Amino acid sequence: MSLSVAPDAPAAERPRAPGSEVRAGRRWRPRNLRRWISPVVILVVWQLASGTGVLPPDKLAAPDVILRSAWELALTGELGSHLGVSLSRVLAGLAIGVLIGIGAGLCAGLGRWGDDLLDPPLQMLRTLPHLGLVPLFILWFGIGEAPKIALVAMGVVFPLYLNVHGAIRGVDPKLLEASRVLGFTRTERIRHVVLPSALPGTLIGLRQGLGIAWLSLIISEQVNTENGIGYMINNAREFLRTDIIVVGLLIYAALGLITDALVRRLERRALRWRPETRTR
Repeated sequence: MSLSVAPDAPAAERPRAPGSEVRAGRRWRPRNLRRWISPVVILVVWQLASGTGVLPPDKLAAPDVILRSAWELALTGELGSHLGVSLSRVLAGLAIGVLIGIGAGLCAGLGRWGDDLLDPPLQMLRTLPHLGLVPLFILWFGIGEAPKIALVAMGVVFPLYLNVHGAIRGVDPKLLEASRVLGFTRTERIRHVVLPSALPGTLIGLRQGLGIAWLSLIISEQVNTENGIGYMINNAREFLRTDIIVVGLLIYAALGLITDALVRRLERRALRWRPETRTR
């Protein structure tokens, strides 16, 4: 049965496309403006405190000084070179961590032997403070790029492993039973039922792993380094340049937000078949 509406029907009586109410509500909300009030107030108070001398520059630079320092670092190319090195370290560590984390999660989640052999040692390693392993990594891998990449990779492995393993073990038994009734082989059940059901948990693990990856990079780049954002921060500390320190911290924060937004965008595209994803 088709739905027809007269051309002269009032706009309020015309049927709306599914999801149009959600899209219309996203265009503007008073809350969007209210959320900017507290950050703006903090910046104004910060600037006033610095301008009046209440907040000494050796403790924390003023916002305008930080902005000017960031602009100067960008013009000289120093910021770009350090940023490129940091990004290369995160990407290398992320690639290694994703391969190991997802691979271990699949092996432990899909088979009893894999679960019995992999889960106990990984659970023990997970409890170790991996940021405290920096001296050991330096002894193992030297003072080059390897210990920094290894630290980032280790920070990515465990969130991914736990989420992939838990998502596979949490697949709805009714879906598995229905696939058996339909005559699916084990490979077809894994491909068409288990892996799609585990994808949301995998993406959550990736978001968590990215957050830990940036934290690991901050620590690793302040030990035996000659480049990178962490080195820039550590070098600025020696000269009491709080403006450059804040610039580096803001870059870390911005990179973390950007990578998280990219994963969330990937999540919306990959999980667009889920009703709750389409309404976000």
